[in-house]
Formats: sequence, structure tokens, C-alpha cells
Amino acid sequence: MKISKKELLTIPNIMGYIRLILIPVFIILYLTDHFMPAVIALAVSVLTDFFDGIVARKCHQITELGKLLDPVADKLTQASVVVCLAFRYSLLWPMFVIEFIKESFMMIAGAITIRKLGRKLDGAKWYGKVGTAITDFVLLFLLAFPTMPQGLANGLIIFCGLCMVITLLGYISEYHSMWHKTAA
Repeated sequence: MKISKKELLTIPNIMGYIRLILIPVFIILYLTDHFMPAVIALAVSVLTDFFDGIVARKCHQITELGKLLDPVADKLTQASVVVCLAFRYSLLWPMFVIEFIKESFMMIAGAITIRKLGRKLDGAKWYGKVGTAITDFVLLFLLAFPTMPQGLANGLIIFCGLCMVITLLGYISEYHSMWHKTAA
């Protein structure tokens, strides 16, 4: 994949770089008990994630780099926040495992599909976008309201985990269809 200078500096890709930079900023703020600035850092990350796709489509700035950068920034951000919060909310550890399984499946299935079929998944599916949005919202909510009742926190985490499982099943079905269409 050859990347031009122009592609490096599109507005959506710059938003992706900002999200990557915000990961260590968030971690440092969270670990040094600066919770409100950590909430703000995560909120900025979530907002730039929401807007980068809109800007890319409206301004015709969809790039191959952006297609790679966006999901990497998503998953690294979510993993960082989950690990930080998991020491407060232990149910986040199983959610982390579900997310790891889902992302591992996506990488392996994607690599096999590209290698064997010469095709790749045509962008994120709606259920993947919804799953990411729900995860972002739940993590932001857990971070912003650390004194919420444990039952509510656990309910949100379980709901989020179920959404991840549904997303995984959706992508399993999608890759299964790709394989069967090619085999037919």
C-alpha cells in the first residue's frame, strides 16, 4: 500500500492521529487520578471517531490509510480504556476477552479471505458501527460516573458484551457468505 503525502494529511486521518495520541494521554490522566480530564480526552476521541467517517465521505477523503487507521485507533482506544477501568469493574475482563476473540477472528478471517479469495470485507457493517458506538458510550459512561450503583454498571457491561457477541456473529455470517458466494 503506497501512501501519498496528500493522503497522510487528510482531515479524517489527522483525526485518527489525534485519537492515537489521546490513548497515552488518557492512560496517564486516568492513572494519576485526573478523572475529569480523562473523561474529556475520551469524549474527544469518541467525537473524532464519529466525525472522521462523516468528513471522509462528505469531503471525498476516504483513503486506504484511513480504512486501516480508523479501526486500529478504535480498538486500541477501547482496549486501553477497558484495561484501565477493569480494575474498578471486574466484569470488563470477560468483555475484554470477547473483544479480543472478535478482533482476532476479524484479522484472521480477513487475512484468509484476502489471500484465498483476493477479496476483502467491504468496510465496516452497520452492526459493527453500532457495536463500537455502544462500547464507546458504555465506557464513557462508566468513566464519567464512577459512583454509579454496581448493579447498573454491571448491567451496562453485560449489555455491551452481548452487543459484542452479536457483532461477532454478524461478521462470522458475513465471512461465511463471502466464502460460499465464491465457492458457488
